[in-house]
Amino acid sequence: MSHARLEVTDAFGQRSVTITTPSFKIGRRDTNDLRLAGSEVSRDHAEIVHDGSRFVFHDRGSRYGSFVNGEQVSERALANGDQIRLGRGGGAELVFLSGDALTSAEPATATAIGDLRHVAALLEGLRALGSGRVLDDVLALVLDSALDVSGAERGFIMLGAEAGLEFKLARARGRVTLPGRTFQTSRKIPEEVFETGHSRIVADLLDDDQSNVHQATKMLGIRNVLCVPLKLVRYVERADASTAEERIGVLYLDSREKGALHSTTTRGALETLATEAAVAIENARLYRETLEKVRLEQEIRIAAEIQMALLPNGAHKRSHFEASATTLPCRSIGGDFFDYMDLASGCFGFALGDVAGKGPPAALMSALVQGIFAAQAVSTDGPAVTIARVNDALFKRAIENRFVTVMYGQLAADGRVTYCNAGHNPPLHVTRNGVRRLETGGPILGLFSGLPFDEETVHLAPGDWIIVFSDGVSEALSAAGEEFGEERIVDVVRAQFDADPSAMLEALIKGVKAFTTGAPQSDDVTALVIRYGG
Repeated sequence: MSHARLEVTDAFGQRSVTITTPSFKIGRRDTNDLRLAGSEVSRDHAEIVHDGSRFVFHDRGSRYGSFVNGEQVSERALANGDQIRLGRGGGAELVFLSGDALTSAEPATATAIGDLRHVAALLEGLRALGSGRVLDDVLALVLDSALDVSGAERGFIMLGAEAGLEFKLARARGRVTLPGRTFQTSRKIPEEVFETGHSRIVADLLDDDQSNVHQATKMLGIRNVLCVPLKLVRYVERADASTAEERIGVLYLDSREKGALHSTTTRGALETLATEAAVAIENARLYRETLEKVRLEQEIRIAAEIQMALLPNGAHKRSHFEASATTLPCRSIGGDFFDYMDLASGCFGFALGDVAGKGPPAALMSALVQGIFAAQAVSTDGPAVTIARVNDALFKRAIENRFVTVMYGQLAADGRVTYCNAGHNPPLHVTRNGVRRLETGGPILGLFSGLPFDEETVHLAPGDWIIVFSDGVSEALSAAGEEFGEERIVDVVRAQFDADPSAMLEALIKGVKAFTTGAPQSDDVTALVIRYGG
């Protein structure tokens, strides 16, 4: 019998096999002369028959067919160097060598065939990953590319989360998405790979040392497992600095064929794919987070517009007074508010409140308090009674860890100002000759019910000012950590004493901004100024 051999590349790897019998049988069955692994290799796939003068290849009715030099055949006389493929792409590659051509250099040809097939699938996957897609698309592309490269039957991706690995997507051959709730397998291998950062291959789960560890997976008929970490490499700016590596998840593949994923070529290709996939997945996650951030910013912008719409026009004027107010949230939306009320008694009602906290929670609370206040202030009752009712209404709602300070006053045409200060920064009554702090009232609102509140009446002379402000004004910090303080507020009022309220308000806010230059705004800035005209 003439000498001949086959250079074999399949899921078991690359090897050289000598044809030793006149009827050399090939397939997945253990009784064949050449046992192969591959998803498209039949149990009894083919045979090579030697009739004394030549070697003839016969397909034995395989499911996915046999190809010699790219042409599907059922029978073909073999010549030296013929390339045989069992299956359309997920099977095995053979190179027939005979006679004088049995040189040591030729085994590289068989190896190259399998390598090129892996590289082609790998490059196709990498090109798709670089096209810029959303996260779900990227995960599907990674799995489909991994299944094409490896020939595995199914796979899934898990990504790291606060509580550990989180299942994201499962796919099967043919780009079929598998429901996560029906994808059963042991978590032991993925968790081990994610923790250590090292790939894990289990050639046969039926081996004695693996059988008891992975019972759930083994019961599904799974024999071969390959799991690789998804590593995100962050490059550093200096050559002497160490490269930072972050594990973001795992890529898991399995098969019911023993050793189907054991090829070193497959493992190398998948590790390369996993490295690129980690970058693509992270970019997709960042893109999704950016979209979510844009959506949130849009919602906050709309909320800020609604909040400003709830406030009255800052400028308010009647025959005996002029008022002006504004608020500058330290974030997009804030917890301060001001309001004006033309009361049935003929008095002018004015209020300024400051809710504990910042941002959306404080803004919602501020809108609630403003609404309650507007509903309670329509009566002819004095400020103390109104404040007590607002306090009880807030207490009944039992909003945990939320309270509010409020200053509420009523200005009559004859210059009488009756006010109640519920835990707020004392407003200032500024005359040409002095300053008085308006402190009478009671505690902050919303903590206890049934509390008594006091009120006081002061008399304004023509030209006098009432300056109401939140602690974002008096406690505004400079870059050196110094507070703006009440004295600086009084200095501004003195300097602008004969100005109109809009100019006074502008000077006050401008003074705060100039004082805090270089320091971040840490609280909402709100001020309301009233000038009595007589």
